[in-house]
Amino acid sequence: MAIDVVVEGGVGELIINAPPVNALTNAGWREFATKMEALGRRDDVHCVVIRAEGRGFQAGVDVKELAAHGDLIIEVNRGCYDSFAAVYDCPVPTIAAVHGFCIGGGIGIAGAADFVMASEDATFQLPEIDRGALGAATHLTRLVGVQKARRMLYTCESITAAELHRLGGCESVVPKAALRDEVMKVARSIAGKSPKALRLGKQSLNGIEVVDVKKSYRYEQGFTLELYTSKDSQEARDAFTEKRDARFDR
Repeated sequence: MAIDVVVEGGVGELIINAPPVNALTNAGWREFATKMEALGRRDDVHCVVIRAEGRGFQAGVDVKELAAHGDLIIEVNRGCYDSFAAVYDCPVPTIAAVHGFCIGGGIGIAGAADFVMASEDATFQLPEIDRGALGAATHLTRLVGVQKARRMLYTCESITAAELHRLGGCESVVPKAALRDEVMKVARSIAGKSPKALRLGKQSLNGIEVVDVKKSYRYEQGFTLELYTSKDSQEARDAFTEKRDARFDR
């Protein structure tokens, strides 16, 4: 089991718990989507907090699994799409509580949430190009804006929680030890509001979003698949798993 669920006082916690770095396998992404959707259907849940145990929030897909089983790419793509959509489409407000690293698919999860609260040690990165992939730029753009998202995608540079806060991508930055308490305080405040108003409010906010998040991400995934079938992608994955610099034909 890679995903734990706790419900108390109107707040549902979806907890990523897949050591050592919370990278999710194909099965893990399916579990995430299924449990997220189930939380949203519960009448006793009025706000959902997505957080993680361990060293960091989430490290994307399990690159080693894909390196060993390349034929899983379509299923993994579907799992990521369904997971990010489950967060975005959740009928009640969602908060991503991010500590440590938030990489690749972690950006997809955080960027699909209603808002982000982060710990002081949090960092955010979309290193897809260095892994022979693409994707989640849609969700990164919701956090940092167009130009910063493009620079981060092209360079694979990371940014700190403080920088994300400056850019308007997270609501607050707190000490790591206080993160869960601070997030739960906000979540309980939200959960105490009118259930009807919360659900209609969430639906209305998604309806007025300028970009169709799910359609935009689906468009990205087409290029992910095209890149994944290239020799450059294979070389990037091999270099990552073998812990060496990639060598591309120029």
